Amino acid sequence: MEKKIKKEIKKIAVAKKPEAKPELKKETGPKNRYSDEELEEFKQIILTKLEEAKKDLEILTEAFSNSGGEDINDTSPTFKILEEGSQVLSKEENSQLAMRQTKFIKNLENALIRIQNKTYGICRVTGELIPKERLRIVPHATLSIDAKNMQKKTRD
Repeated sequence: MEKKIKKEIKKIAVAKKPEAKPELKKETGPKNRYSDEELEEFKQIILTKLEEAKKDLEILTEAFSNSGGEDINDTSPTFKILEEGSQVLSKEENSQLAMRQTKFIKNLENALIRIQNKTYGICRVTGELIPKERLRIVPHATLSIDAKNMQKKTRD
């Protein structure tokens, strides 16, 4: 009798056995971040630009501070007022360019931090990935073209 009961239980269990579930497919929606290989490519671009930017800053700093040391401006007579005015203007322009270059360097360094955090290339307004083409040209970009255009429209 026990055998009959066990057989019946097996029959019921087999009859009620759920069908095999189909495998769940991973949704292939839009990417939410760049891969490690892509981030490494951007890192190399940024490091190259950073090195160039630092060299340019050094040249600009020398130009407005007269730290070159090989110049005779400090020993020459200062009777030429127009030339001095021109030199002052040139130094001010170089100073402004140096400040702009410093800001550019800071933005590149911030981009390197975003690469370490794996948040590089994500638009800070839309949350979508900034296209690779844009990042290759402007590696410190934090806005997609759409977000940048929206920003311009609100200013106008």
